[in-house]
Amino acid sequence: MKSTIEMLEITDFPIIQRDQLLTLQVNLGYRCNLSCVHCHVAAGPHRTEMMSEELVELVIEVLKKKNIQSLDLTGGAPEMHPQFKRLVKVARSLDVTVIDRCNLTILMEPDYIDMAEFLADQSVEIVASLPCYSATNVDKQRGKGVFEHSIDALKQLNRLGYGHHNSNLILNLVYNPLGATLPPDQKKLEQQYKKELFDQFGIEFNQLFTITNMPIQRFGAILLAKNEFSSYMTLLKQNYSAANLEHVMCKSTISVDWQGNLYDCDFNQQLKLKTLNPKLRYLKDLLHSTLSHSDIHIADHCYGCTAGQGSSCGGALSEKEQ
Repeated sequence: MKSTIEMLEITDFPIIQRDQLLTLQVNLGYRCNLSCVHCHVAAGPHRTEMMSEELVELVIEVLKKKNIQSLDLTGGAPEMHPQFKRLVKVARSLDVTVIDRCNLTILMEPDYIDMAEFLADQSVEIVASLPCYSATNVDKQRGKGVFEHSIDALKQLNRLGYGHHNSNLILNLVYNPLGATLPPDQKKLEQQYKKELFDQFGIEFNQLFTITNMPIQRFGAILLAKNEFSSYMTLLKQNYSAANLEHVMCKSTISVDWQGNLYDCDFNQQLKLKTLNPKLRYLKDLLHSTLSHSDIHIADHCYGCTAGQGSSCGGALSEKEQ
């Protein structure tokens, strides 16, 4: 797979600094039951990288010492990590909000058939990828049969109480464009999703997050292969909005890879762009230092987070229509 880092490192993106650290985003490993074409970590069934038990213990230590508000678990499929349930239980006992970035289909796998009930019992917030309410589009992006399994998983989550307006079990969905375009207006698309999923399947959920595809990893390689990389970067830059800088996720989130390295965001992690402060490069460094007011490691892909309505792990950053 051809890397795009050499085309992103030279940038005129504005310098930004960190605020208070609120969210610890932990990538537990790249093993996944799917191999989605838009996956910016290139996860899949044959990936073997998984966080060690020792580092999971260090995550818990950081949660206890740094007054972290949210633990954002990602992968791969984070549920496939052997220590996933224990980490969730400990974090919830510390009154830390836990977010599970779930591909939905993992909940239908025989070895994880009790996972949905576990997530509900622990009041874990679920952020689930569903790039469309159409079977054709979803299967094109994520693989044959994925849409059907995703719908079955959503129905199961609804039965457990997830996604209903009067429930404290939060179920949010994620939309990624199929190609080299910006996501549509988040609020309007959310209304379409809610209508289509309820009318067709009786499914309810809380919010839809629209996320811009980053020109890195698999998606970046596809752009290069189709000779669309330059035009996509032009699209991102032409739609840059300075107002989104105030709300980018890297100001309050730190990303930890499966080896315990620190990055300003999940995308920087995939580009191997470590934090700029040499004293804050590893998970253990968080125990004795603060990230506040430190410069964020930027590159041209940062335009992806600030184009149009903006993009983050929590969806659009503004209500501005594109």
